[in-house]
Amino acid sequence: MSVNNTNGELRVFEAGETYIKEVAEFIIDIAHKAIEERGRFSIALSGGNTPNQLYTLLGTDEYKEKMPWKHSFVFWGDERCVALDDKLNNAHVAVTLLLDKVHVPWLNIFTIPVNLQPDEAAIQYEQTIRNYFNNETPAFDLILLGLGENAHTASLFPGTEVLQEQTHLVKAVYVDEQKMFRVTMTAPLINLAHNIAFLVTGQSKAEVLKTIFTEPYQPEKYPAQLIKPVNGKLYWFADKAAAALV
Repeated sequence: MSVNNTNGELRVFEAGETYIKEVAEFIIDIAHKAIEERGRFSIALSGGNTPNQLYTLLGTDEYKEKMPWKHSFVFWGDERCVALDDKLNNAHVAVTLLLDKVHVPWLNIFTIPVNLQPDEAAIQYEQTIRNYFNNETPAFDLILLGLGENAHTASLFPGTEVLQEQTHLVKAVYVDEQKMFRVTMTAPLINLAHNIAFLVTGQSKAEVLKTIFTEPYQPEKYPAQLIKPVNGKLYWFADKAAAALV
């Protein structure tokens, strides 16, 4: 099922393998189109259980040859400020599940440098992004996002100062409820992407997905509402349980 409204295109699938395969085919299609149009494909990955299932699938023999990895460039939308080899580090998980298993050049992988202090890591990652786009508009071909039960996405959490950011592409943020620093792409950078895809699964996400789609615009309370592409397309990939109230 596919529904279009002012919040983007909602695509609903059966849970499990069907859902993950639909997302994988979507990414592969976007990648090939980007390379046809611009000669390369840039993607920002996210963390979380659903993306991890996706990365596992893309790393299988059936799928890894479908992606044009040699012309793909991999970034991350946000990162926890933990050790690079910590199981909570989004990049470490994605490398283990996917990037170690496919033919992507290591020079095409841009992890957030969490070995630095949070503010310095954000400054350096923003410069990395600006260098990649050679001072042109930093518009990623695809940014993958999750949706927390508190309506956060990337590391844009309710009530944090980063929600007002209009200038920087990347910022450090301290998330009090987690007692942790994180580094995140800001909403203005995310909104420049050609394609943005939220991956939302499970009954526990049904209420927040309904909120994002039906409640008045209150981004301080529901940060995911900040995601409104400037010129690109917004997709919501949900399983039936997550979309039950929409």
